Amino acid sequence: MLESVFHPSIVLELITIPLFTGIIGYITNWTGVLMLFRPIAFHGIRWPGLRAVYPYLPKRIQVLPLLSYDGRIGWQGIVPSRADKMASIAVDKGLAKLGSIADFYREIEPDALAEHLTNIAETQIHDIVEEILRREHPQFWYNLPTQVRDMVHDRVRQQLPEILRELTQELGANIDQLLDVKQMVIRYFQARPQLLNQLFQVLGAKELRFMINFGFYFGAPMGAVLVLILHTTGWSSLAVLPIGGIVIGWVVNWVGINMIFAPAYPKWWCPWRQGLLIKRQSEITAGYAELVSSQVMTVANIGDELLNGPRSDRTMQMLEDTLRPAADRALGPARSAVKFVLGSREYDALQTTLTAEAMNIAPIAFADPEFNVRQGKQINEYIAKQMSALSPTDLVDMLRSAIKQDEWLLFLHGGVLGLFAGYAHILIFGTGVATTWW
Repeated sequence: MLESVFHPSIVLELITIPLFTGIIGYITNWTGVLMLFRPIAFHGIRWPGLRAVYPYLPKRIQVLPLLSYDGRIGWQGIVPSRADKMASIAVDKGLAKLGSIADFYREIEPDALAEHLTNIAETQIHDIVEEILRREHPQFWYNLPTQVRDMVHDRVRQQLPEILRELTQELGANIDQLLDVKQMVIRYFQARPQLLNQLFQVLGAKELRFMINFGFYFGAPMGAVLVLILHTTGWSSLAVLPIGGIVIGWVVNWVGINMIFAPAYPKWWCPWRQGLLIKRQSEITAGYAELVSSQVMTVANIGDELLNGPRSDRTMQMLEDTLRPAADRALGPARSAVKFVLGSREYDALQTTLTAEAMNIAPIAFADPEFNVRQGKQINEYIAKQMSALSPTDLVDMLRSAIKQDEWLLFLHGGVLGLFAGYAHILIFGTGVATTWW
């Protein structure tokens, strides 16, 4: 024991105990932040019998990021482990307050989308019509005079803007039935939990750094308080240091988190006046808007959900209902003659083929990177404008609700580390502290 070399003294205690509590406070908050975000995937070891017992455990135990359904015990970052729930909260408390999916669709500007679709379609529709008619009805197509074939192509090209404008208007009118934005966001973040991490880490980067440093700033003075307790009460260091470590480790996290989020409005009695995150509402607004507009609510993601999501059958039916009559209009005066020559069944089949091929243009248009960037600016400005109108209470509710249910894990983590720190000090310096004065 080092107590045989270093005689217990107030100077030694005032150096070592605050140093221990300060360091453990820093480590507590540093590892606590890591626990929020890392690792992205579950890592652990197999525990005999856990896989068989897991289905019978209480739901509250199953959802802890300590256990895996496949019988492993380990850890997964709190945020990625709750990707589905946190994404749901982000929608309910965040995006839902900013507007409906119809509002977002309006910011994409349906007329601009129609124009974009037209520009892409104009480069492909000639080849689409030519290829289909040559493949499906080669003899009929070749027998048509060149002037008639050119007339069909010109007619189709002239009809495109009106057809596609009608299409985008129909999308807007039915967007709430075609797109479940909550499920879209949940699936998107489940597949990309690292983006959910990014959302929180970017928004709260300054506050997370403050929380880590605050562990030392708060822990070190509390160590001096433990020294005072040891000298004024006569209690054993075997009780004071471990219990004090638990309290400091728990409180340092509790105070740190509350300093970030509370109070929502400035209070004269609060040393920091207002939650640190709320003081940066304008910065938070800009960061949130940029992330959501560039990563989540993008034209590409909305298009992919419309065309490939759970409700894509509705979208496809709507596209067909809109484009199928358009094939009739595109043929114009030639429609009756074409239908007579081909027969009703063949004509219907031709309509179906033309419609299916035309529908393939939509994914190309939605995925166009340049168009996504251009329209993303509109969404960015819209989200930033809407968020600036949120009250501080709504902003706190939106940002904190995603992690609030798991804050107790961070507090518990701090308490456990504080307990170990108390015993570590006793192990190194012995139990004879506070028995003499310098």
